[in-house]
Amino acid sequence: MPEQQQWTIAATEQPPERFIQAVKQHTPLSSGMYAAQLLWQRGIKDNQQLTAFINYKAYQPASPFEFGQEMHLAITRLQQAYNAKEKIAIWGDFDADGITATSVLWDGLGQFFKQNAQLIYYIPNRLKESHGLNNQGIDNLANQSCKLIVTCDTGSTNIEEIIYAKQLGIDVIVTDHHTLPTERPPVAAIINPRYFSREHQLFNLSGVAVAYKLVEALYQTLPNIAKYPLEDLLDLVAVGLIADLVQLSGDCRYLAQLGIQRLQADFQQPPAARRRPGVGRLLELCQKSGDRPTDISFGLGPRINAVSRIQGDASFCVELLTSRDVKRCHELAEVTELANTRRKSLQKDVQGQVAQKLTQLDLSTTSVIVLEDAQWPAGVLGLVAGQIAQETGRPTILLSTEGLGEQGSRGAGEAGEAGEAGEQGSNSSPLPLRPSAPPLARGSARSVNSVDLYQLVKDQAHLLHRFGGHPFAAGLSLLVENIPLFTAAINQQLRQSLGSTTLTPTVQADLTVTVADLGKELFLELKVLEPCGMGNPVPKLLIQNCWFENAWHRNQQDWQGKKVQYIKTEFDIRDDSGRSAFPGLWWGHYKDELPIGRCDCIAELDYNTFKKRYEIRLIAVRPSVDSALNTRNGLNAPLSLTPLILDLRNQEHSKKATANATQDSPLILKDCPTSWDNLRLWLRRCLMTSRSASTLDNQQQLAIAWSKPNHQPPNQIWLTLVGIAKYLSRTNQPVTRVQLLEKIGISDQTLLVGIKALKSLGFTVKRQDNDLQFAWHLSDRAENLADEAVTKFLAAVREEQFQQQYFADVPLSTIIAIANSDNY
Repeated sequence: MPEQQQWTIAATEQPPERFIQAVKQHTPLSSGMYAAQLLWQRGIKDNQQLTAFINYKAYQPASPFEFGQEMHLAITRLQQAYNAKEKIAIWGDFDADGITATSVLWDGLGQFFKQNAQLIYYIPNRLKESHGLNNQGIDNLANQSCKLIVTCDTGSTNIEEIIYAKQLGIDVIVTDHHTLPTERPPVAAIINPRYFSREHQLFNLSGVAVAYKLVEALYQTLPNIAKYPLEDLLDLVAVGLIADLVQLSGDCRYLAQLGIQRLQADFQQPPAARRRPGVGRLLELCQKSGDRPTDISFGLGPRINAVSRIQGDASFCVELLTSRDVKRCHELAEVTELANTRRKSLQKDVQGQVAQKLTQLDLSTTSVIVLEDAQWPAGVLGLVAGQIAQETGRPTILLSTEGLGEQGSRGAGEAGEAGEAGEQGSNSSPLPLRPSAPPLARGSARSVNSVDLYQLVKDQAHLLHRFGGHPFAAGLSLLVENIPLFTAAINQQLRQSLGSTTLTPTVQADLTVTVADLGKELFLELKVLEPCGMGNPVPKLLIQNCWFENAWHRNQQDWQGKKVQYIKTEFDIRDDSGRSAFPGLWWGHYKDELPIGRCDCIAELDYNTFKKRYEIRLIAVRPSVDSALNTRNGLNAPLSLTPLILDLRNQEHSKKATANATQDSPLILKDCPTSWDNLRLWLRRCLMTSRSASTLDNQQQLAIAWSKPNHQPPNQIWLTLVGIAKYLSRTNQPVTRVQLLEKIGISDQTLLVGIKALKSLGFTVKRQDNDLQFAWHLSDRAENLADEAVTKFLAAVREEQFQQQYFADVPLSTIIAIANSDNY
């Protein structure tokens, strides 16, 4: 479960007046003070840096021939292929950077080589193959008479595969940005910005940007052939750059700035006139307009990544991003949206299961979280590992043993799963797999707190089958029998390197503002920092001594209005700086999780394109230290609930505790609640008893001991209710409300909705003492009312099941925080 977050505020050094005035030139509607403070904090300290950072027209991008001899070799080999009319294959990758890089080469090289005849592309299947080249795919390309492979976002360390291709008469040009090989591979050319120094303006290029540089060099070398301008590729470059979480500095920032402009301009066209109707349709589905980096990081990027996570094969995404066929693109966009809906559902399920496993861990003695499960789909483990790492402040490794029976035949597809963060490739030699080989676990790792995760994993290479990655993210596979050894060794290694340092989840604020500061003026001032990303994060705003009003939450459904995917809370925030409130959102949380009374929060300021309003996106919140509610009911301090609530959920011994309950036992709550109000009744009972106790030993404890609900489909529950009602009508038997609730497994409130639906079918329900009596008289009129009434019942069941699913996994720390925030 999440630990108490540590909040920090960025070191504030007052920028000089001359710098503030320089910034103000770019923020004419405001003082520029906040933007100046942020830019100064982030190392932009002179006018030349400032101008190049904010105004892309003042920036001088690097020539593609900065790559030197390698770029010249690549262009020479492409010219040779052009003159000889050779067949070329683009070898891509399955994450958003790899898909957009493939698309850039497909569109860019497609100006010189006829698509589908001279030029084809190949993208490995995420669930069956690894990142990078593989011999089976190379054989496939050889059978299609390919003479040249151009990789993108992959290939630097695939030495054996490159040699194998050469033996088949296929040359390889590598364009990549991942780990460099120890020696230059036997390639026609290798274009990788890692050969530059860290200070070079091209060092941070992602795979799509490197691919763009190759196309740019070809455009310059053969200037009179291309039909479409090079700039038409920039929107794809922006999507890949921002989705891959690379540091947006140097040419990365310049290309992203230009690309976002192209993206927005194309979206503003009528759908039939768009250059990229697939991208436009994706933006419509996620209710974005393409003018913000967050439209990519929260909209386009996750959707492109979801395809390979769910389906394995993401090849059609290249068609989605490059085709001009509006109808076909809309079809592919909807397939992509469905994959993203499924990804959300899987991620939510796995996150709940991981949270439950975390309750069994003692985080005070755990430096690296390593968890495994046979049911976890490997495609979402990186996402969940990242969430857990942020919540706990510890590097997190999640492993799946799903589909072990296939591993002998499918090989090692584990080497670099964490694609969005820019890692790829294996730096260790894979062990040979035979059909009889022991089962492998494969998974993903994510890091926080500047812990070099890649080095941690690399130091345990002797226990691994394959691994690859970078300091913040990695993919790995290992024998299942090695997991305990690996877990112990990597924890010991990090403990030794940390010494006395304690790992805690940390959130840092950049600026302190008031509610009165929020709005269009501040938004436009901070917008000069965009595009934000690694090394230039979205500004985090600290708002102190504030409070929330008009909070409400709702369940967000998928794009077709069907399955519930997640929740969000909407609210108004106020403080003493003015009379007006300001709207905000808190994704993934219920309104009851907001503190009551004065509090401090950290948030991001955003513009909601769909609602056309400025709002904050809540990142973290806690009761204010000076809150008047810290003294309640005459007590000097709020009663600590930590020792009073026992978490026995989903545990075998909870059944034993329930069965052996005595007068001195804790209050035991066996039924999973469907709302915070439902849980509060038990918390109040516990607190009233505890406050009358003379010592801690005499205080009444509350044991939350419900099991994870095993829900029936709502339709089946409705059929069961109708069947029971018909039986009771036929036999003229009475039934108590409690008997009915136990039989059907729903709450009182939902049962009332169900009885209304039964009445619409012609049932009458009479109450006699504590019994209910059913009679059925089907009428023609009733049939017309049935659909609407039944729909309301099914919706009530879904809502109840969603709430129970939430309470099955909600962290104990959240329950305690809610209870402590209530004025009992």
